[in-house]
Amino acid sequence: PTAGALVAQGYSIDSRTVVAGELFFAVRGERLDGHDYVAAAIERGAIAAVVSRVRVAALPDAALAVPLLIAEDPLIALQALAAHVRRQWGKRVVAVTGSAGKTTTKEAIAAALGARFNVLKSRGNLNNAFGLPLQLLRLEPEHEFAVVEMGMNHLGEIAALARIASPDWGVVTNVGMAHVENFTEAQAGIARAKFELVEALPATGVAFLNCDDAFVSQFGRGFQGRAVYFGAGPCADPQILNVAEDLGGLHIRYRAGEREGDLTLHLLGAHNAQNAMAGLAVAMEAGVDLDAAAAALAALTAGDKRGEVIEIGGAVLLNDSYNSNPEALRSMIRTLATRPGRRRILIAGEMLELGEHGPALHAACGKAAAEAGLDVVVGVRGNAEHLAAAACTGGVAALFLPDAEVAGRWLRDNLRPGDVVLVKGSRGVRLERAIEIAREPAPTEAR
Repeated sequence: PTAGALVAQGYSIDSRTVVAGELFFAVRGERLDGHDYVAAAIERGAIAAVVSRVRVAALPDAALAVPLLIAEDPLIALQALAAHVRRQWGKRVVAVTGSAGKTTTKEAIAAALGARFNVLKSRGNLNNAFGLPLQLLRLEPEHEFAVVEMGMNHLGEIAALARIASPDWGVVTNVGMAHVENFTEAQAGIARAKFELVEALPATGVAFLNCDDAFVSQFGRGFQGRAVYFGAGPCADPQILNVAEDLGGLHIRYRAGEREGDLTLHLLGAHNAQNAMAGLAVAMEAGVDLDAAAAALAALTAGDKRGEVIEIGGAVLLNDSYNSNPEALRSMIRTLATRPGRRRILIAGEMLELGEHGPALHAACGKAAAEAGLDVVVGVRGNAEHLAAAACTGGVAALFLPDAEVAGRWLRDNLRPGDVVLVKGSRGVRLERAIEIAREPAPTEAR
């Protein structure tokens, strides 16, 4: 930079979290417009702001305290800058998509690669047109790999993200019914959207595909690059040979090439065995020693609200409240059913973005809870009423509650020592609030 030039120390689109020295992009989201918060970002230390040409004149005087970079659309400017940084960096990007397990798979891949390489991984689940560019802007010359997550609600979104990130390798976990309300062809439409990642890979690229998923296992057909399969099926290498689950975690026997090995994964849910195999597959392709990669996976721990184990008054809560979809919920129901306890209780929040399929998909999960032999099922909000009703029809003690606050009070009043409780629901239901209330001391009656 020339003498006296301002140098951004980072980038932000949220005035509440701006750090001194960052460049603020006034992007417009579904609910909020960043132009309304330029002054707040400057007050927190932003050194400059990228603003829209049509909004400049309406900005308050306080927003003029720093240089303003004028663009037609700040979001497009953010994406263009991220794409430029990624191309200047020039090393390998691994992109992960799928209906469920994206974030855990991303963590597994980053951990396994990290046994040998300096890896940048995207934070949390920042995986959309706003979050992905911010992750790419964190790239530094010392990074040897980048592992990013790509989410989608509509056809074309992953293709657009791929144009920004230019992934060399792509990983597809599964095709489920998440976001199905936005697709006219239901699961086939979702599969088409996930396939956009494979289509975006270069001829020198590698697609890592779940052998056990009926849709994903077909994604290698006609792919111009190379396909590597993971999972339990005969096409998989690395391949899951056996999975056992107990209080210590998942005990996985696997085969990779000519070798067999054992891995204890400290994550809940048998579905995480597939996520771990995705991590092994990518690491092996990158030349990481198999034992080192497996050891890195064994050190993985559950993320925030993604299978945390919490003890409350002698009861055990499995906090998987970050998000939910039908496939993931059924997998965690199986996990709950294997747990020894006085009562096995499911607190299931509504699963959102299922459209017209919502009632039937919730009912199917309630039926699965009954078939798994759970003792109590509590549906929380909206379509979860169908889940509770189906569980009740299956012979389980079940009830429906309107929101997380009421569910929290029910938990606080009904939890007993020895109970094992799974708490899982879509992000919008905010079931973590139920856990917070359950941990509070019960109010004492006035005397």
